[in-house]
Amino acid sequence: MNFSLTISPSDLLLLLPEIILTVWLCLILIVDFSFPRLPNEQLAYLSIAGLGATLGCLAWFNVGDVTGALFANMFVLDRMALFFKMFIVGSTMLVILASIDYVHRFKFFRGEYYFLIVMSALGMMFMASANDLLSVFVTLEFSTFGFYVLVAYLREDMASNEAGIKFFILGVFAAGLLAYGISLVYGETGQLVFSDMKLTQVTPGLAIGFLLIFGALGFKIGAVPFHSWIPDTYHGSPTPVTAFLSIAPKGAAFAILLRMFFVALAAFKPIWVLLLVAASVLSMTYGNIVAIAQKNMKRLLAYSGIAQIGNVLIGLAAGTKMGNDAILFYLLTYLFANLGAFAVIIAVSEAIGSEEIDDYSGLGRRSPFLAFSMLVFLLSLAGVPPLAGFVGKLYIFVAAMKEGLYLLITVGLINIVISMYYYLIVVKKMYISEPHDPSPIRVSGPIKAVLYVCLAGTLMIGIYPQPFTDWVVSATMMFSGLVDLPLTAIPPAIINP
Repeated sequence: MNFSLTISPSDLLLLLPEIILTVWLCLILIVDFSFPRLPNEQLAYLSIAGLGATLGCLAWFNVGDVTGALFANMFVLDRMALFFKMFIVGSTMLVILASIDYVHRFKFFRGEYYFLIVMSALGMMFMASANDLLSVFVTLEFSTFGFYVLVAYLREDMASNEAGIKFFILGVFAAGLLAYGISLVYGETGQLVFSDMKLTQVTPGLAIGFLLIFGALGFKIGAVPFHSWIPDTYHGSPTPVTAFLSIAPKGAAFAILLRMFFVALAAFKPIWVLLLVAASVLSMTYGNIVAIAQKNMKRLLAYSGIAQIGNVLIGLAAGTKMGNDAILFYLLTYLFANLGAFAVIIAVSEAIGSEEIDDYSGLGRRSPFLAFSMLVFLLSLAGVPPLAGFVGKLYIFVAAMKEGLYLLITVGLINIVISMYYYLIVVKKMYISEPHDPSPIRVSGPIKAVLYVCLAGTLMIGIYPQPFTDWVVSATMMFSGLVDLPLTAIPPAIINP
């Protein structure tokens, strides 16, 4: 591999979004150290301003079709990378906005909280551009370092400490799997860059190596059987951190999975489709069934998130460009619905000091706005028309149907019915059960702003999805030249019931 650190001014332009965010990270620390009495709210808005500038730069790149590659194709900036970077930065802005009231309640939160969130977002932006196995390892670990601290940020909370320990131990284990998998793949191919791997046959070492890499990335997205950290980590983490964990890292990991499967492993589609079908069925079924028994809202959304990842894996199992389009579109719908639901949890928790489902009784009377928002978000997650989640699930199922994955679609439809049950349990509590405390719940300005954005996104994507479908279709144009291999190598019993 010919590798050079020489970067021309035109090449430096490709790194402009990351440069802006890096400079802003330094600014956040300088302001925090220089003005120790500065209110945390000001640091939050300063962080949002930097993320907004980065998002504007990414939008300019997307409109101007600014693309390219650096470091012998180890770093690529294409339309898909731009999509995921905008996805990550946008979700980070909403999380920081939702954090303001939560941070105000805990006086020990300082500027490092916002620094760690923005630093994790920066690492995930690099993940979206990672085009080789070495960059995948470095950027994935870079983005995870901040989460190790953020998950255990509530120092005096035993649940947060437990969540931090479990997340750290399993995260280090996943890093070991990734490192060992990379070593096996490099040993078999002599290449690190995905596009340079001219794979023509599967050797035992190559198969084990890619399985280990998939296991490490499966940890990031929370797919079964790599999900064990999710319920306790979601439950014990600060709620804004849980919201961040539930969406941004999953988007970054799917950016890597798409490049790995459709660039490095495109010739072996009939083999890896089996793996993805199994992971999808297990994730959907396990997540939805276990969610029924949950009594805590964060744990319910944790198991719901596992099931949602199963839905996304349907699109990946389709193994086509349309399936890839559906993945990006589904993640977009999940962003608004999931972050919106967590914003409601933050608002209710701030008012009543509880995250138990039973304490949502009578929420429709105490705060009609919060109850309506949660209703919309839960119905979108369940896939009820005309909300965004319905269009996302329809897109996913159509992509799978075109490939004849009827058994997978049947399992997905059954799981939609199961998910409706536990989502409606929450709705029943909010609108039918009597409130334990009839006093109204006040909603702060930042939480209202997050809820308005998420409601607008959920409704707009559901009612008029055309601009968003056009966006995701253009974002995956890099896969247009790849041959969509038929699934003839898969036993018919696996594909058809």
